[in-house]
Amino acid sequence: MNKMTKGVLCTMLTATMLAGCSSNNTNNTGAANDAGTGSSVAKSVTLKMFIAQPRFKEQYDNYIAQFVKKEKAEKNIDVTVQLEMPTADNASQILKTRLASNDAPDIFALHAVNEIPSYYKAGYLEDLSGQPFVSKLLDSVKPSVTTTDGKVVALPLETLSWGYLYNKTIFAKYGLTPPTTLTELKAVTEKLKANNETPFVLSYKESWIPQLVLPLAVGGMMKTEDAEFVDKMNKDEGSFTEMKSAIFDVFDLINENGTAKATEVGGDDGAAAFAAGQGAMWLMGPWYAETILKSNPDLDFGVAPLPINDNADATLINLSASTSLAVSPTSKNKEVALDFLNYVLDDTDSNALFQAMKFNPVATVHTYEMYPWIAEATSYVKAGKSVQDPAIPQSVKDEVGKGLQAYYAGQMTQDDVLKALDKAWKSYNKVNK
Repeated sequence: MNKMTKGVLCTMLTATMLAGCSSNNTNNTGAANDAGTGSSVAKSVTLKMFIAQPRFKEQYDNYIAQFVKKEKAEKNIDVTVQLEMPTADNASQILKTRLASNDAPDIFALHAVNEIPSYYKAGYLEDLSGQPFVSKLLDSVKPSVTTTDGKVVALPLETLSWGYLYNKTIFAKYGLTPPTTLTELKAVTEKLKANNETPFVLSYKESWIPQLVLPLAVGGMMKTEDAEFVDKMNKDEGSFTEMKSAIFDVFDLINENGTAKATEVGGDDGAAAFAAGQGAMWLMGPWYAETILKSNPDLDFGVAPLPINDNADATLINLSASTSLAVSPTSKNKEVALDFLNYVLDDTDSNALFQAMKFNPVATVHTYEMYPWIAEATSYVKAGKSVQDPAIPQSVKDEVGKGLQAYYAGQMTQDDVLKALDKAWKSYNKVNK
């Protein structure tokens, strides 16, 4: 989710071929033994991966390099990995185009809650139920990558407990605590402004960032007032007008008390601004922790639920599994692709990977210590102050992101945005019924 680029970052990690390899090696997935001589001949495999997390390029590069060495040592396979890392704004459309044109990557990332249902229905996901990693998944995580007919079709990378980020040092300086209602949030905002502090960092250059208000608002309302909202929308019987106040009351408050030039600031720049204390709060999840701490390793920040109205019961942490790894059923290198997926939850090595990316533990083999901001978010969950991420189609989230960018810029009204969302969901229903 780095700032938008039109290009695609590619990483080539190549294991050295054995000196005796002949030119007629093919992309087979097993190491062959010459039956006549007993000599071992390495096979060459090119594995294509598509993961829209360019901010973690270094971590993936390192882990893939470890996998390449492991595959060579254990199976005598020379693996070349082509890693595509587009930005989040571009990734979904690029991937859908590839899949529809029979140009699927061997391994690709998708959003567990938003995309697994439609991708599975389209036949784009390999059944992974029998893979070794499945038995390691935490009971709280496994359902997010399991289809309605009981098949595990992805490996979860990011499980998220999020709301917004706040600067604990700034809050402590003025005796503030995370607000539980919208009125309290307004009071916190006024107290910060009275002390010449900017309440919010705004970063709307990438459309996925402003859309974060949507699942928070919908989740809070479904937990307290409108439990059937998603079901109604799936039946063309609902409307986002039911969510108007929940979305825009808090979004307007944030926009009126934030940093300037939001549409010119992407995720990375927003992380740098938050790390520098340019705003006390940021509508963002802890998935940006690694980027924030790279800018300011000493920053003390927390995660709190975002108030959407004056009902404290609607102020909730969002629980979700987002970025997950799937394997294409059409992969010609399926054995090696599955080897990599299982290596992602290796009993030993995966601890360092998940800790380096500052992800929550997802498996029983994860024994690393929980980060403070994760522990804080978890405390809300344990107190019953959380809600499962509502199953909003990705196309609708894409639409709200663009709509809220335009709304912030004065190019769309609230009603314009809501009508666009209703239309996007109805279009989704037509395709997926």
